[in-house]
Amino acid sequence: MDKALQSMIDNMPEKTGKSLEEWFDVLSKFPFEKHSQAVNFLKKDHGVTHGFANTIVVLFKRKDNDEVDFVKQQYTGKENLQPIYQELHEYIVSLGNDVQVAPKKTSVSYIRKHQFALIKPATKKRVDLGLKLKDVEPQGVLGDSGPFGTMCTHRITLESKDQITQEVKDWIAKAYQRSE
Repeated sequence: MDKALQSMIDNMPEKTGKSLEEWFDVLSKFPFEKHSQAVNFLKKDHGVTHGFANTIVVLFKRKDNDEVDFVKQQYTGKENLQPIYQELHEYIVSLGNDVQVAPKKTSVSYIRKHQFALIKPATKKRVDLGLKLKDVEPQGVLGDSGPFGTMCTHRITLESKDQITQEVKDWIAKAYQRSE
């Protein structure tokens, strides 16, 4: 567990009024199907800030999945792709405090009101970045959705961190802005 996450967990009782385990008890009584439902429940019904609510839900879902760290699992055997994921992730969450991160078994979704980006280690040599950009023609690094189907309208393939150019960041920012 990284230091920032541990610090957040340590500060949780003071900042939210409950420990992480107490929040797990609250969530276990609330039947939610979507990540965003649980986050909104904590924010609206319990006055928890977005950052803490998102962290609580992510950790609760991990707990329910036998403590599986989905991101670590995704990059096992593909460790060379981890720097690509890390740089994309850091950029995406820097776009606004309303970005919800939803790790799954094979990918990580980034959501505002709707999913606007998805990162997936596609092969041992390539990360696929999916974006939702309706009514935008493929151009430059922005290809069609490929294997993402309807989950994303476009795909950018990346084989090294150096390929995360300003053009890539601009497309991510545009998808984020459109997901409002």
